[in-house]
Amino acid sequence: MSIVQAARQRYTTKSYQPGKSLPEETVQQLCELLRLSPSSVNSQPWHFVVAGTPEGRARIAKATEQQAYNSAKILDASHVIVLCQRVDFDETYLQRLLDQEQADGRFATAEARNGQAGTRRFYTDLHRYDLKDLPQWAGRQVYLALGSLLLGAASLGVDATPMEGFDASVLDRELGLHAKGFGSLVVVSLGHRASGDFNAQLPKSRLPQAETFSFL
Repeated sequence: MSIVQAARQRYTTKSYQPGKSLPEETVQQLCELLRLSPSSVNSQPWHFVVAGTPEGRARIAKATEQQAYNSAKILDASHVIVLCQRVDFDETYLQRLLDQEQADGRFATAEARNGQAGTRRFYTDLHRYDLKDLPQWAGRQVYLALGSLLLGAASLGVDATPMEGFDASVLDRELGLHAKGFGSLVVVSLGHRASGDFNAQLPKSRLPQAETFSFL
């Protein structure tokens, strides 16, 4: 399947087959796609909570009491991933990134390492102090990861449902995210569509290319 075919075939799943699980290898491939996602200045301001058991999914579903239309999408799916964003970029985290890049062979010289540290600090300070949108900037990086997950799932024949319809404060408390420096941003259910999923029968609808693109 080509990447365009995968994009054409994917859709937002509205109901799942309860009890039908994804192979562990497939789940690990999707986790690796998330880990390898791009982010501004390699900031990687994310954490991913993966629920692959009924008990784990039930904990996440607690955040949908006021959005009951999403509860079954969480409870009946094979796996659910909570995409979380980093709340702040403290010195410890910035150093952790730099050390990992060093260990992975990103820097041939001390000057290269210092240059990367300075560039990342420039952008984190820009969004913290000047633009005052650090959480929003971090969230945008997480949505890049979301795109990788959705297209990757489609290419592997996995159905998916991205959801913002949940109570983040409830979910953050349930998962203890604030103590770890994170907040929940979007929830994605993964699994196999139910045979009666109405959305699977509907044609995909997008505006035509002539309205969507300008070519210079």
